[in-house]
Amino acid sequence: MLNEFKAFIAKGNVVDLAVGIIIGAAFTAIVNSLVADLINPIIGLITGGIDFSNLFVDLSGTNPASLKAAKDAGAPVFAYGSFITAVINFLIIAWVVFLLVKAVNKLKEATAKKEAAEAAAAAPAGPTELAVLLEIRDALKK
Repeated sequence: MLNEFKAFIAKGNVVDLAVGIIIGAAFTAIVNSLVADLINPIIGLITGGIDFSNLFVDLSGTNPASLKAAKDAGAPVFAYGSFITAVINFLIIAWVVFLLVKAVNKLKEATAKKEAAEAAAAAPAGPTELAVLLEIRDALKK
């Protein structure tokens, strides 16, 4: 059982998946910073200073001053601004992943074309029809 587990872990797909998850986690931190520190302030400037991350509806009726104050007080809140920020994060991550996959596919396609061209150039050219007919003629003469 232990040997089977070692063989499973040693497979390239599992290792690739682990690397992808680690890079994805680091990439998520970068995207979160991009959204929070760059995109949301620009959107806030365009919309008149609205900060999405602080948008909420107080469900307790206590009217806290901010989302942080409501959470600190333990008041139930409907934090739709955090959801909007999460949607923006998702769209950015999805767009970047799309661009990466598109670039990798283009690279694979170019590599496949190059390998096909090299294989075609390296393949021995078969005899022409005339050469085959001449060989048949010579064989019949013997």
